[in-house]
Amino acid sequence: MKWMYSLPWYISSPDLGALFVHAGFVSGIRLAKQNPRLMMNMRSILPDGTVTSKFFNNWPWARLWDGPQTVLFGHDADRGLQQYEHAIGLDTGCVYGGRLTACILPEKRLVSVNAKREYFKYRRKHYD
Repeated sequence: MKWMYSLPWYISSPDLGALFVHAGFVSGIRLAKQNPRLMMNMRSILPDGTVTSKFFNNWPWARLWDGPQTVLFGHDADRGLQQYEHAIGLDTGCVYGGRLTACILPEKRLVSVNAKREYFKYRRKHYD
């Protein structure tokens, strides 16, 4: 665990105009000020600004990300592939027997392959 905590919370690639993060960012907050817990767990931002790891149908955080960098992220298999102007969600549920998806940069070309099997039982949790 010590080794994992020594790794960066996100990776920036200025040459590609891209940021890579496990779960997400809160728009309007400088990268250096982002909360590591949220970068690892967030899924939704509610109308009142509350950031949550829960899935709310109409409130994906990525919809609000205004760039300029494109964020590539995962941790949101319930929504599957997400494509917004400045964010691409690549979690297509491979661990649940879905697909493994990658984004080829800089052209943002998506490629995916089927999972070989279901590695973990899928439990969908939705909040409206």
